[in-house]
Amino acid sequence: MTAPIAFRAATAADVPALVELVTSAYRGEASRAGWTTEADILDGNRIVPEVLLEDIARPRSRILLAERDGGIVACAHVEARGDAGYFGMFAVRPALQGAGLGRAVLAEAERVARAEWGLPRMRMTVIDLREELIAWYERRGYRRTGETLPFPATDPRFGLPKRNDLRFAVLEKEL
Repeated sequence: MTAPIAFRAATAADVPALVELVTSAYRGEASRAGWTTEADILDGNRIVPEVLLEDIARPRSRILLAERDGGIVACAHVEARGDAGYFGMFAVRPALQGAGLGRAVLAEAERVARAEWGLPRMRMTVIDLREELIAWYERRGYRRTGETLPFPATDPRFGLPKRNDLRFAVLEKEL
């Protein structure tokens, strides 16, 4: 039997483990064990400690940790941005992907935005080339808004593009 997932807010002490988890889910060879890898389109960082510390310290901003058996197995960042929640930095350990952890983390982030902050909707940005990932979100009620945003191609804190056509699709869900 699998141990239950426990959620908590990250603290500054969790930053090294968070950098490792997020990097393992998105960058390098280790990320290829899961289906969320961006290794073919981006090199470099996915997240840096300074950004995590800012996210932890900001009001109405929370890095959710999902723990099982005392270890961090998944995370996401949720924050209030105007009249909506914003969901990002979503990562599940590659070897554990496909087992429902992601659905549980997304549901908890939506609960925080709706129940704790009173927000009527959740938004996110996803690299528009990530059709399989966008389809996963669509199966959970998100829809493309038609809006796109540029990828921060010159900010090495978030990765170094291997191609020049990266941009974000904006997705939204009514809570």
